[in-house]
Amino acid sequence: MMLAVKTLAENTTIFSREVRLMGAEFEFSLVTDNPAWALQRIESAVKEITRIEKLLSTFNEESSVNNINRNASVKPVRVDVETFKLIDRALQVSALTHGTFDIAYAIPATDEDGDVIAIAPVRTLKKEISLTNYTNIVLDHAAQTVFLKDKNMRIGFSAVGRGYAADRAKYVMQMEGVSSGVINAGGDLLAWGLQPGNAPWTIGAADSSKADSIFANVEISNMAIATSYNAGITIKKGDINPVTGFPVSNIRSVSIIAPTAELALAMTQTVFSTGINTGLYLINKLNQIACIAVDDHERVYSSKDIKL
Repeated sequence: MMLAVKTLAENTTIFSREVRLMGAEFEFSLVTDNPAWALQRIESAVKEITRIEKLLSTFNEESSVNNINRNASVKPVRVDVETFKLIDRALQVSALTHGTFDIAYAIPATDEDGDVIAIAPVRTLKKEISLTNYTNIVLDHAAQTVFLKDKNMRIGFSAVGRGYAADRAKYVMQMEGVSSGVINAGGDLLAWGLQPGNAPWTIGAADSSKADSIFANVEISNMAIATSYNAGITIKKGDINPVTGFPVSNIRSVSIIAPTAELALAMTQTVFSTGINTGLYLINKLNQIACIAVDDHERVYSSKDIKL
């Protein structure tokens, strides 16, 4: 995605700083006439993202996520309010997408020597998936606990956690008086406010193989846009997603526009997994969410609210 910037008012600049966080490059761009003040606000955002990373990381032995995973099938784990609400929202998206988006996953089966067992037959694989999907994550709202029913299941937030961190960074900066800015979280954008002259933030959407050929200009002020690209995986005609049962089409890229980066990233995974037609059907039923997708024949598709 290319950020299209209008001419700025006199003495006003876009102050930017790039920092590597959560395994990705974060770029913070604030509209300001005071670079020193902007740098302090960015530092606050960096601290917040670092906090979220520690909260959700599976590499942090003390994180709530690791505690939940360690106690899979053993006992419910009481977690902090923030983590509980994040899991609750994830389960709502899973239900909405019929399990296409899922923070639950199965750990590889191993033999007595600890070696990974070869991939199981499809029938066995489907049974394993049914035991380790989101429906086996049990939330107790009164006790604020999370319980994984199956010993072989785990949860993880991956890119969605990065999106949530970007949302939180935006919130922190807004609370400190930043009225307009853009966060680029590893290529996914979160924008708020307006450029000088009341011009909205705009992106130019393009096929990743033809970056100079823009097929859509989309306003993203007070919205987030997440884009995922096919990493070169070839899908044979007629292939079926083993989780959803939907036919899968070859997709080159998917861009989702949503109110939060967390939701935008969750829905890009959904469209990639279900295919363009099924994905757009779902997107068109939702409010405040839009989609642009490109298939392997360079055909561009969009949801009802996008004009190409």
